[in-house]
Amino acid sequence: MTKILGQAPVRTTARRRTVARFRLAWAIERVLLILLVAAFFFPFVVMLTTAFKPSSDIFHSPPELWPRHWTLDNFASALSTIPFWQYLGNTVLVSGLSVIGALVSAPLVAYALSKIRWRGRNGLLVVVLATMMLPPQVTMIPVYLLWNKIGFSNSFVPLVVPTFLGTPFLIYLIRQFLVAVPDELLEAARVDGASELRVYWSIVLPIARPALVTSAVFQFVWAWTDFMNPLIYLGDSSKYTLSLGLYSFFSQHGVEWGPLMAACVLFTLPAFAVFIIAQRYFISGVAAGALK
Repeated sequence: MTKILGQAPVRTTARRRTVARFRLAWAIERVLLILLVAAFFFPFVVMLTTAFKPSSDIFHSPPELWPRHWTLDNFASALSTIPFWQYLGNTVLVSGLSVIGALVSAPLVAYALSKIRWRGRNGLLVVVLATMMLPPQVTMIPVYLLWNKIGFSNSFVPLVVPTFLGTPFLIYLIRQFLVAVPDELLEAARVDGASELRVYWSIVLPIARPALVTSAVFQFVWAWTDFMNPLIYLGDSSKYTLSLGLYSFFSQHGVEWGPLMAACVLFTLPAFAVFIIAQRYFISGVAAGALK
């Protein structure tokens, strides 16, 4: 009896140490996450506050993060110096068509690679994954020569059409989500007389909504922030996207940091808004793809 009573304080002490270690690990984890978020968020804060500073306050010594005097002159200067609304319209057009192309092609290929049994399916999946490992610099020149040969250089076609042919990463993302969909659910629909297209449209797409929204967000951000492809294919300034327009503004007018930061804020806000609106589906879709 004495031996048992003597073990009780030992177990209590060990349990307290375990709880203390857990709380310490939890606190360290939270502090590291806060520091990481602050490190990523700080450049955006600097860009935002600089956009509202007059030129005399931008290079104030010592540097100050918060503006002494708030001004909207930088935004007016950015909007009047470059054809911002024209560039915005071009960017919205390219991004919108790219998202449509991704949502048309990627789910179809992912469905065929996950829920339809046919010879060579796994081999094609390996090929799709292999294309993800190929650096874009390798295919940049041959693809440009191809589009130029068929007469579509200096147009939006090379920026949009490839998304209708399938994006490997989005195909793999949606495919990983669809793998977890029970085959019995689809077989029951087929037994009831539903065609393959009806099964895809009425059952698969509604279930895969988180993955589709995640794919749409990825494709929108890629198209919205793309700089290299517009630089290669667009020679007419009236067809510039915002990323290319900001670069031309930077090169033509020197380093005018106030208007440049204001233009960058206007450029960033749509992508930020899309992420906030689709955040719930985006996080669930990424988590589901990672777990599966």
